[in-house]
Amino acid sequence: MKCIVQKYGGSSVADADKIKKIAQKVAEVKKQGYNVAVVVSAMGKTTNNLIDLARSLSPKPERREMDMLLSTGERTTMSLLCIALQELGIDAISLTGSQSGIITNDRHNDAQVIEVRPFRVQDEMAKGKVVVIGGFQGVSYRRDITTLGRGGSDTTAVALAAALDAERCEIYSDVDGVYTADPAVVADAKHLPELSYPVMQEMAAAGAKVLNAQAVQFAKEKNIAIYARSTFVGGKETIVRKIPAGSISGVQAVVSENDITRLRIHSEKALPLFRETLRYLEKEQVPIKEVNVMAVESDPAQSKASLVISAQSVYGWEEIRKTLEQRLGAAVAFDTHLSALSLIGEGINRNNLTLLETVDLLQLNGIVPNHIVTTSFRISLLMNREAIQEGVRLCHRKWITGLV
Repeated sequence: MKCIVQKYGGSSVADADKIKKIAQKVAEVKKQGYNVAVVVSAMGKTTNNLIDLARSLSPKPERREMDMLLSTGERTTMSLLCIALQELGIDAISLTGSQSGIITNDRHNDAQVIEVRPFRVQDEMAKGKVVVIGGFQGVSYRRDITTLGRGGSDTTAVALAAALDAERCEIYSDVDGVYTADPAVVADAKHLPELSYPVMQEMAAAGAKVLNAQAVQFAKEKNIAIYARSTFVGGKETIVRKIPAGSISGVQAVVSENDITRLRIHSEKALPLFRETLRYLEKEQVPIKEVNVMAVESDPAQSKASLVISAQSVYGWEEIRKTLEQRLGAAVAFDTHLSALSLIGEGINRNNLTLLETVDLLQLNGIVPNHIVTTSFRISLLMNREAIQEGVRLCHRKWITGLV
């Protein structure tokens, strides 16, 4: 029997009435003759509330205990959805990430899925049941509960879809797919009906919140099409799938991320201090977005290094920062007033024109980027946080609507 994996985000399951509506949607798919696995997030702001509760007790909660705490949010949702399905006459069973065979590495708070063993899911499907799975969580090879980081329920869904050889993976949220920019910032942002895996992955890594970057990587590796849809508003969708190289080129989206911190080391001992900092950040499991190192052998005092970090995704960041300031003293500085603007698209760095014209446009309007990084599909510029929205609007008008 064909299989479909669906994922519903926190806003889609925020209260009992919405859970009832989700149950009706799932029941309709089941009645069409599909095996259905449903991955759910925690209800509404549950995860944020749990984080705040932990921080009221400790400024830097222990990661293992945070994973135990945060995994309870999805367990609540999956049980309630099963109860709602059973009321509709649909046989359903809830499973945690560990019961579903989501095996991760031994990192807490941002674990990576290393294997999926969906035997229990398949057994329950063979009995005709809808299987409702708590997203965002798994179990390490040491049998500790782990969580997959922000947006981790997407990863759960796509990893399961790949393991179950699903026909497709449907990701439902409060938006009807992916847009050329955040509609809350750019009123005339355009809906994107389809995207390639690399472009969507770069968008997710640069701050777009519709899909998770690791989830897109799973989909790419297993060639699983992702359908990003609105839970309660039909019509539009964005399909993320393999698209022949060169069929779509140029800037496709302008993405921003607000809470960016840049750590700078400037010292004649910059390289040893950089290595010490990197080891400490790895110990604290702090994900790093960008690294820049300049070693000057002829004048070691001019050597310097910098790290770019998305602080909003790090538990206990303020305590980590204080420790680094104590260890490195005057050699370290933190820029905490930054945001990142990213242009995403295939072929945008085949020459330097897109970058040059973007910098010229921003500077003409009084916005001076102070850090630039490029990849094959992305140009990212750091700038002062108060300028980010205007920067996004300017770049969108130039590269998407062509009005500049």
